[in-house]
Amino acid sequence: IEQPTFPKITEMCVKMIRRVNDEEGIKKLVNETFQKLWFTPTPHHDKEAMTRKILNITDVVAACRDTGYDWFEQLLQNLLKSEEDASYKPVKKACTQLVDNLVEHILKYEESLSDSDSKGVNSGRLVACITTLFLFSKIRPQLMVKHAMTMQPYLTTKCSTQNDFMVICNVAKILELVVPLMEHPSETFLATIEEDLMKLIIKYGMTVVQHCVSCLGAVVNKVTQNYKFVWACFNRYYGALSKLKSQHQEDPNSTILTANKPALLRSLFTVGALCRHFDFDQEDFKGNSKVNIKDKVLELLMYFTKHSDEEVQTKAIIGLGFAFIQHPSLMFEQEVKTLYNSILSDKNCSVNLKIQVLKNLQTYLQEEDTRMQQADRDWKKVAKQEDLKEMGDISSGMSSSIMQLYLKQVLEAFFHTQSSVRHFALNVIALTLNQGLIHPVQCVPYLIAMGTDPEPSMRNKADQQLVEIDKKYAGFIHMKAVAGMKMSYQVQQAINTCPKDPVRGFRHDESSSALCSHLYSMIRGNRQHRRAFLISLLNLFDDTAKTEVNMLLYIADNLACFPYQTQEEPLFIMHHIDITLSVSGSNLLQSFKESMVKDKKKERKPSSEEETESDSNSASGSESEEEASKPRRLRKRVDSDSDSDEENDINAVMKCLPENSAPLIEFANVSQGILLLLMLKQHLKNLCGFSDSKIQKYSPSESAKVYDKAINRKTGVHFHPKQTLDFLRSDMANSKITEEVKRSIVKQYLDFKLLMEHLDPDEEEEDGEVSASTNIRNKAITSLLGGGSPKNNAAETEDDESDGEDRGGGTSGVRRR
Repeated sequence: IEQPTFPKITEMCVKMIRRVNDEEGIKKLVNETFQKLWFTPTPHHDKEAMTRKILNITDVVAACRDTGYDWFEQLLQNLLKSEEDASYKPVKKACTQLVDNLVEHILKYEESLSDSDSKGVNSGRLVACITTLFLFSKIRPQLMVKHAMTMQPYLTTKCSTQNDFMVICNVAKILELVVPLMEHPSETFLATIEEDLMKLIIKYGMTVVQHCVSCLGAVVNKVTQNYKFVWACFNRYYGALSKLKSQHQEDPNSTILTANKPALLRSLFTVGALCRHFDFDQEDFKGNSKVNIKDKVLELLMYFTKHSDEEVQTKAIIGLGFAFIQHPSLMFEQEVKTLYNSILSDKNCSVNLKIQVLKNLQTYLQEEDTRMQQADRDWKKVAKQEDLKEMGDISSGMSSSIMQLYLKQVLEAFFHTQSSVRHFALNVIALTLNQGLIHPVQCVPYLIAMGTDPEPSMRNKADQQLVEIDKKYAGFIHMKAVAGMKMSYQVQQAINTCPKDPVRGFRHDESSSALCSHLYSMIRGNRQHRRAFLISLLNLFDDTAKTEVNMLLYIADNLACFPYQTQEEPLFIMHHIDITLSVSGSNLLQSFKESMVKDKKKERKPSSEEETESDSNSASGSESEEEASKPRRLRKRVDSDSDSDEENDINAVMKCLPENSAPLIEFANVSQGILLLLMLKQHLKNLCGFSDSKIQKYSPSESAKVYDKAINRKTGVHFHPKQTLDFLRSDMANSKITEEVKRSIVKQYLDFKLLMEHLDPDEEEEDGEVSASTNIRNKAITSLLGGGSPKNNAAETEDDESDGEDRGGGTSGVRRR
């Protein structure tokens, strides 16, 4: 009995059983596997086979101690449901055998506990056996009815280890489910349970108190009606609280409260726990008294939420949460709304208090869900006799109203550095959505944002909620996709522990996948939605959108790393990058020229030579522009670009700069959007192996089938926009402009100017002319993007070319002649 099963078998079972909620095929396979392994009746004479089965099940339950037991409940429900209408019920028979043998094994373990050498091993096994019995009781409590009296003595277990506490809690949970189902239980047995539970409530900590009060609630409310016994206990703790409140009011600096702090904490928690399971405003408790107990409890607990000690505040809020489960209407009280919303929305408020308020809402919604499920089960029993379903309507309306009160603050809790706060906020939202208490569209951007969380469990939960919403309401995800992307950037900002580092839009692991890749994968299937989404993102790079640079970097990162599948997707992006570049680039140059013209006129009159040059080319904005661009135009013809000419250009523009450096800063800031688009295009081009001619030929109006080919992704191609990262890290927008920085910005301006002149190659030019133009454009891009890395910026070698097409750099090149 004491020999553990092979660890590898346990590990395999754990991995398999966790797939119980997977897709239908896997779910069916899991159900069939465990039906054969565990839930097939064992011949009565084969004690060895039954022992192996018991050891295997309890090993798996023990292995899942930290991750939860939802899988076991789901498996058992699936198997029992599948044979509800069958005449032969092997799973039910196997469950009865398992429960009977588990109880038998527990009694044997108890005998062996006297052996001190094996106590650790056996107490662990004992916990696993009792936990397994509780899981069976949760799904089919009838199986444990005949064993209730066997379990009761375990309430008197002497607690010295964590395992001892777990035994008591699980036995209390089993008795809570089973005792109300017993037919004519003995009064001695019931009285013993009540006394045992009361001793545990008075003696032990929060977890034991919580489970024992819950068990006492089931026994007293459903079986014994021993209300005086509970009323005496309630008054003991309520009286202690009232006395401590009075003493504190008289003298807030008194040491009495500090000396009695343990009693205060226990009273706050226990009063709340008792109010959760008993309605003390019933006559059975308070008799003919006109005092409103729930209001008195609310007043008392609210008083201690304003206490200076955070531990006292936390226990008072826990007590309130318990009381609200019995009386949800109290959550509409103005002082409660103010308390909850101020804790959730105050950025400086304690993390513990935030978490506790979120936990209170989560527990309330879980209880409501349990009530609704029970109401459904009760309804099914009498459905044939009734015409209308009225059960649960009132309580679901109450839940909906309550969540509308606190929804905004709960959603805003996503923007918190602490993952535990985000975790509980997501739990509350998931429960709210699953119960249909709010319109889901308002949660979509927040769920998209939570889908970028660093923790996989939270990402998966948020993504799953989006999938469920998308199934029920087509188009909701697309409608809020851009807002969700922006919000995900805000979440990443909140999470970012190092403010000096720019927020990035991809995962810093081997996959380098986009943070919003799940969002894109949900939208990409619908061509119209996908295109609208991509255009909306690219529009943020427009100079008129005034989007902050770090957000543009974040969006560019996502666009660079999205899980594109067909050639059409990146080609569509590159096509629209060209359009944005031609418009935003021209606007950017024009605004820079205007700032110089204004200043230049104040400084000096133009020379006759400059006037002549200006007249010959009306497209130029100023004398200085002509002076700066003239040598480059000459170079375009002779393909010469000496360092001295470039220096002359920079010096000429430097002379024309206004004293106020604001236009320079503005240019450097706005130009980051164009730089990122250039870089993004080069990255996609290198990643997918596209030639300039393929990009040039692409038309969005073409049939979808033309570009429906799969992408052949290159490995080791990373998106690293060095210039933008340097701009953000140096905080150029807020730092003082030096001469060196001015020269750098002027050089960037001249490169932009050159690029804009050669943005659209003239197909009708001579071969040599086209080559020179393409060459100039490529040099301008390389200069703008910081030169260097062939993986990021420049064209790759011919060996890496795709389909033998030209892979030269450029924004929208032409075929190589």
